[in-house]
Amino acid sequence: MIELPDRPKALRDEPVAAWSDKLTIPTYPVPAADRNPMFLEKRVYQGSSGRVYPNPVIDRVSDQQVDRTWMAVHLENEYVRLVILPEIGGRVHVALDRTNRYDFFYRQNVIKPALVGLLGPWISGGVEFNWPQHHRPSSFMPVDWAIEGLPDGGRTVWCSEHEPMGRMKGMHGVTLRPGSSIVELRVRLFNRTAAVNTFLWWANVCARVHDRYQSFFPPDVRYVFDHAKRAVSTFPVADGVYYGVDYRSRPAADADLSWYRNIPVPTSYMATGTQGDFFGGYDHSAEAGFVHWADHRISPGKKQWTWGNSEFGYAWDRELTDADGPYVELMAGVYTDNQPDFSFLMPYETKTFSQYWYPIQRIGPAHAANLDGAVSLTARDGVARVGVAVTTQRSSATVRLMPGEEVLWQLTTDLAPARPLVVEAFLSHEVSKQRV
Repeated sequence: MIELPDRPKALRDEPVAAWSDKLTIPTYPVPAADRNPMFLEKRVYQGSSGRVYPNPVIDRVSDQQVDRTWMAVHLENEYVRLVILPEIGGRVHVALDRTNRYDFFYRQNVIKPALVGLLGPWISGGVEFNWPQHHRPSSFMPVDWAIEGLPDGGRTVWCSEHEPMGRMKGMHGVTLRPGSSIVELRVRLFNRTAAVNTFLWWANVCARVHDRYQSFFPPDVRYVFDHAKRAVSTFPVADGVYYGVDYRSRPAADADLSWYRNIPVPTSYMATGTQGDFFGGYDHSAEAGFVHWADHRISPGKKQWTWGNSEFGYAWDRELTDADGPYVELMAGVYTDNQPDFSFLMPYETKTFSQYWYPIQRIGPAHAANLDGAVSLTARDGVARVGVAVTTQRSSATVRLMPGEEVLWQLTTDLAPARPLVVEAFLSHEVSKQRV
C-alpha cells in the first residue's frame, strides 16, 4: 500500500490544503523512446487514426520492479484526500474518502505500464484524462502544474500541456472546496491554430471491482451501445447476444450488465438516450462508491469498460498490477455519447467545462443525483428503503416521499457526507412524521 505523507504542519489549520511532496511507488520503468520518428499513417487505434508523429514512441516495458520516487501533488479537505501525479499526465492517482478510509477510485499501488497507449506505456487506476484522442497521447508524459488558491478557501491543482500533433493546449484543474466532498474537474481546451482541429474528451475513472461491485446509470437508460454504435444491448438486463455472449440463455440476475461478475469477455457499453446527469459505481461489500455528475446537455457520455471476468481478463489484470486486482473503467465523455466520436475546435476557439465526482456511503446505487447529493429508493410490500447521501453538512434536512402532491412519509434529520440517511419507511395513506 502506498504510504501517503501527513499534511505539513504549516497547513494543518487550512480548510483545504495543497502541497507537493515526493512519493515512493514500486515502479516498472520504461526505456527511453525511440529516437527515430514513426509515421504510422495507416495505423488504426481505438477505432480512429493511430498516427503519432511528431511524438516519440516507446515499444518496450520492463519486467523488473524498482522503487521510484515520483513528484506528487496532494490535495485534501476534511472529507477527501487526492494525489495527483504530474509526471504521468497529471492523473488523479489516489482518491480517498477520509471519513471511512475507502478508495472510491481504484488505488494502483504499483506503476506497472503495459503497451496499451497510443504512444506505448499506459497504466490502470485512478483517473486518466483523455484528449485529443483515446488513450491520451501524453498519458505517460510529464505536464506542467501549479496550485491556485480560490476566494472561498478552496484549492485547484492545474495541469497543462502542449499537444504537439495538433499544436493545441489542454489544461485540467482538480479542485476541492471547504466543507464539501465534491471533486471538481475544471477543463480548458485551446485551439491555438488557424485550422479546425478534432478532439474528444473522456475522463477515464477506474474502480476496483469484485463479484459485489455494481455500476449504475440513470433509470431511464434502457439501451447501451458498443463503440461506433455497431452493436446494441438492452440494459441493465441483456436479452440478446452482445460481444459474442448469448445472454438469452442466462437467468435475468446473471444477464445484468451492471454487475462486473456477469461479463466474461472484454466489453464496452455506453448509455444512450438518457436525460440523466449522473452515473457511477457502488461496492456492496464496503457499502461505498461514487457518483459522477455533469450536465448531460454538455456531457452525455456514460460508459463502462471491463477486461472481463474470466481468464483473459485476469491475464490483463496481472499485466497492469501486482496485487490490486481487477478494475472497470467508468468513463465520462463530453460533447459525445460514444467513442470514437470526435468534436471540433474551430480556429483559435477555447472550450471550457466542468465535471464532478463525490463519494457515497451505505445508500446503494443511486437512482437520482445532483451536486447536493444522491438518493436511492426501493420499495416492496409497502416498505420503502430510503437512502440519502449529501455532499455538505445539512442540518434539519427533511426527506419526503411524494408520489404526487401527497406526502406519504417524511423525516427530519441532520445529514453530512459522513452521515448518510438509510431508513425503512412503512408506507400508508397517512403521513408518518418522525424526527431523529
